[in-house]
Amino acid sequence: MAEYKLLFRNIDEPDQHTVKGYESRRGYIAWRKALTSMKPDEVIAEVKTSGLRGRGGAGFPTGVKWSFVPKDSPKPRYLICNADESEPGTCKDRVLLERDPHAMIEGMAIGSFAIGSHLAFVYIRGEFDYSIAIVEKAVEDAYKAGHLGKNIYGTGYDLEMIVYTGGGAYICGEETALINSLAGERGMSSMRPPFPAIEGLYGCPTIVNNVETLACVPHIINRGGEWHKKIGTEKSPGTKLFSLTGHVNRPGNYEVELGTPLSYLINELGGGIKDGNKLKAVIPGGASCPFLSADQVDTPLDFEAMAEAGSMLGSGAVIVMDERTDIAWVTYKLIKFFKHESCGKCTPCREGTKWLTMMIERILRGDGKEGDLDKIADVCDNILGRTICPLGDAAVMPIISVLQKFRGDFEKHIKGKKKIEMEQFSFA
Repeated sequence: MAEYKLLFRNIDEPDQHTVKGYESRRGYIAWRKALTSMKPDEVIAEVKTSGLRGRGGAGFPTGVKWSFVPKDSPKPRYLICNADESEPGTCKDRVLLERDPHAMIEGMAIGSFAIGSHLAFVYIRGEFDYSIAIVEKAVEDAYKAGHLGKNIYGTGYDLEMIVYTGGGAYICGEETALINSLAGERGMSSMRPPFPAIEGLYGCPTIVNNVETLACVPHIINRGGEWHKKIGTEKSPGTKLFSLTGHVNRPGNYEVELGTPLSYLINELGGGIKDGNKLKAVIPGGASCPFLSADQVDTPLDFEAMAEAGSMLGSGAVIVMDERTDIAWVTYKLIKFFKHESCGKCTPCREGTKWLTMMIERILRGDGKEGDLDKIADVCDNILGRTICPLGDAAVMPIISVLQKFRGDFEKHIKGKKKIEMEQFSFA
């Protein structure tokens, strides 16, 4: 298994972001095929067969998720593309938005038809000014070319698509918070059940998929679910986009078959560790994922293998740290981020992330005490699994992993009173 360009195969073409450029490379063929020769249930079945799993982090089977929409509901159905890429270290969806936006639009159209939706939304991060302009132009051109709007391809099927910009909140990457934000409410998560597929936007059945997930759909409809299932591993089929950052010689976005060893991504595609240093730690799927140690670098990049190794594939943000890295400092930066981004709805997350930030900050100041690490672990235990949305879990899972694997990085600050000089502390 190695580099495999499927979603990235045309991103270097200078006109791929235009509707004519996209059409010239078999763009919208799958949408026409689905709408003119397939039934909604057949589309869902094909996506189920493909084994496609959500590429936003959760990894839930896409076709199964679509099938949850009740067929007998008299309410409107909605499809939302989650383009609120906000996981630290992740920048792969942005490439698709800017260089191949019609792949996402075509996938959204196919998904909308499959669930019986006539109104779809692109919920895009408000800071992405450049991306927003490209996506808005792409949607406009898709209307003009007859791929969206009324009576598409003469079939009688109508589909409207709206580009909506969010306020830049990490929490709105979670689907229920995103739905609330899109409805004009505060971006805070909702209790489940009911799940959005049953009761989502405006109380109606709603499907939320991420950019990368939807961009896979046209390839599946064009070539078939069985074709897609042969790529990658049996339980994690297909390719995955990875944002490789940190202490590597060639950081960037790469596409590989699922199941490819993490070491191949770092050493072959990424050119190895920068300045000839040794690898110390890797976050394999974004800031919310548990750390892997250097001896786990050959772990396959797929959902099952990462879970077995004690981490997650997540969003595909691979953050590499060499031997010079102070893991205690990295942990502080991560928890400070999650504290800032907590919506405040759940007490364990709202209060717990504050106390974790304060305790780790005190250790870095050189004022740590014996027993602090046990207190930190106890606070983590009181957050994990006790919040409405996964942000609480995301905040503490990395900390739990570093206390197990890199405890010495904290102890050197506590026992040696080693201080880190920082210009500003969060509670200064």
